[in-house]
Amino acid sequence: MAQVLEFRLPDLGEGLTEAEVVRWLVEVGDVVAIDQPVVEVETAKAMVEVPCPYAGVVTARFGEEGAELPVGAPLLTVAVGEQDAGEAGGDTEGSGNVLVGYGTGAPPARRRRVRPAPVTQGSRPGTIGAVAPSAPAAPAANGTARTTGAPATPAARAAAVAERPTDGPVPVISPLVRRLARENGVDLRQLSGSGPEGLILRADVEDVLRAGAAGGRTDGAPAAPAPAARPAQDSGSRVPLKGVRGAVADKLSRSRREIPDATCWVDADATELMRARTAMNAAGGQKISLLALLARICTAALARYPELNSRVDLEAREIVRLDAVHLGFAAQTERGLVVPVVRDAHTRDAESLTAEFARLTEVARAGSLTPAELTGGTFTLNNYGVFGVDGSTPIINHPEAAMLGVGRIVPKPWVHEGELAVRQVVQLSLTFDHRVCDGGTAGGFLRYVADCVEQPAVLLRTL
Repeated sequence: MAQVLEFRLPDLGEGLTEAEVVRWLVEVGDVVAIDQPVVEVETAKAMVEVPCPYAGVVTARFGEEGAELPVGAPLLTVAVGEQDAGEAGGDTEGSGNVLVGYGTGAPPARRRRVRPAPVTQGSRPGTIGAVAPSAPAAPAANGTARTTGAPATPAARAAAVAERPTDGPVPVISPLVRRLARENGVDLRQLSGSGPEGLILRADVEDVLRAGAAGGRTDGAPAAPAPAARPAQDSGSRVPLKGVRGAVADKLSRSRREIPDATCWVDADATELMRARTAMNAAGGQKISLLALLARICTAALARYPELNSRVDLEAREIVRLDAVHLGFAAQTERGLVVPVVRDAHTRDAESLTAEFARLTEVARAGSLTPAELTGGTFTLNNYGVFGVDGSTPIINHPEAAMLGVGRIVPKPWVHEGELAVRQVVQLSLTFDHRVCDGGTAGGFLRYVADCVEQPAVLLRTL
């Protein structure tokens, strides 16, 4: 006898709490195999094809294309045979197809469940996952199924909060949501989430914080509703802060909120660096990019000043100095600014760095960077000179401790060997977390970078 199993949107890594359904790859009635991609979703960081851990027949889909689903929300149901169902629910090795922190095999025993759903007459046998649908799915016009959301009205949501057991688990999946509430003094037990089955999302906590900022309280109690009418002068278009733009806004806001940063900068004569690059490329072989040379200088500087390749553990009140340099670099794409990460940049030479920068840039412009290629950076290099600007004060890419900004390299009057000459000059800016080091360390790092730019032979000492 066939058994119906429910597959839910998995954790896609690095605290991503929702994803947008871009394109369904299967239809209701299709036969799917284990690890077959069934839906293409877009997170705030990348496009991801989600594989299904079950083999069987698709009986329902949840969420139309363009809909945003929270992690843990139902994606589809699959009718499987008894043997397949037993393996899916038993202690097996699973499929082996892995996203980020997510294997498509049996869910681990330690997976947190929000609230066990009571068995009712309409419950589906064999259903697994962290959150149960709040109501039976309603068929959409295209034959897919849709889930109903949390109570829509404030009164209904308040009633749901009143009925919630005071000693039961709070319906929160994301640890980032819990942390955001804890750091701002929000009582999650006083909230009714807008996700499926009352799941509390990040947006619910942020709504409370905004209301608290206006009314002077953050205890989770509902604030007075804001007037619906907008000022007459508040005209023009509105752009939702979601997707890449929303992720950038959240990350930069958190950086400014949590990191006491400081910036120092210096002008450097890059004439000899440009000559060295020209000579290397004239010698034949792979062409070396300027970004690769700057990255090589950064990794050498971080070996001398490891304080800047670290992060702060606030809960333990410790500075964690990292052994490996995973170098992020800012890349502008049609989807917005992204920061791909070159793994183990400290072990790569200029040719390897050039090749990896080119590969990641091409993938970024195609919009197909994986979450693994966008996370885990320990230091960021930002070459904003490509936009024709000389200087900037970079915002640190949280939770890193520093970012080096590089302006455009342009001919300027410069005193060289005691005489005024026209040289290729660049401005270098270093923004650093003042908790991990003082100005002397940051200044030493930046001065070493400038010395390598002005005299590339200095770098030979560390090779």
